[in-house]
Formats: sequence, structure tokens, C-alpha cells
Amino acid sequence: MTSTISRENYINLLNQDRIVPKIIETKVEYEHFLAVAEKLISKKQTRTAEETALFRLLVKLIKDYENEVFDLEQWSQTPPHQLLQHLMAARGLRQVDLIGILSPSKGLVSAIVNGKREISKAQAKKLGEIFNISSSAFI
Repeated sequence: MTSTISRENYINLLNQDRIVPKIIETKVEYEHFLAVAEKLISKKQTRTAEETALFRLLVKLIKDYENEVFDLEQWSQTPPHQLLQHLMAARGLRQVDLIGILSPSKGLVSAIVNGKREISKAQAKKLGEIFNISSSAFI
């Protein structure tokens, strides 16, 4: 089921968030689109039809950019913790950002990120969801 959106409201939303709907070509564009998408995520239950349409478009554009930039083929021989470090750097994440997601223990998160502990299947699943890639990349 699709809802009807107001062209005027959608254009106002694009202007408000300074979005030009186009293929992402730079890291700056990627970060901007990601920030707007994250803002829209937080509105979950209260998003308007126009915001939902923009959110879906941004997710598609972000996925396409990440698939191109973070091509997993080139990373297939990379140890999981190095892939994790790269993805964290690309997103501007720090170890502290993974506390509570991978483990409540700061020490365990540090050990995982530094390759001293293997990533469990459950942790790989969470990482796959965060970075929008297959969890198998972390195992």
C-alpha cells in the first residue's frame, strides 16, 4: 500500500534538509544523507508520508554508495576485526559506540575490535545490521 505524498511538502522537506536527490558521489554527501536518514529514523512513528518517502530514498542511495565504496569482495580475505575497524572509521564510530551493542563490557568490545577475541554469531548479526552488510563478513 502506498500513501499519497504532497509534492509541495516533499519539496519543502528537501529544501529544509538541503537534499538534492541524486546518486551519492562524495563522502561529504554520504555523511549528509546519513545524518538526515538518522534524523528521520528517530521520528519512526511520527514520520509524515513525505518524510517516509525521503527516508526510503535516502536508504537506497546510502546502500548503493556503501556497496560501491565498501565492496566486500576486496575485503573477503581481510580479518573480521580489520573489516570492523575500517567500517567504524568510515562511519566515524569509536569503540565506546559499540558498548551495549556488542557487549556491556568495554574490555570485551576492545578485545573484539583489536582482534584479540573472535566475533560471535550474535555479535556478527548485530554488526551486519549496523553496517548493512552480511553478518558472514565478520565471522
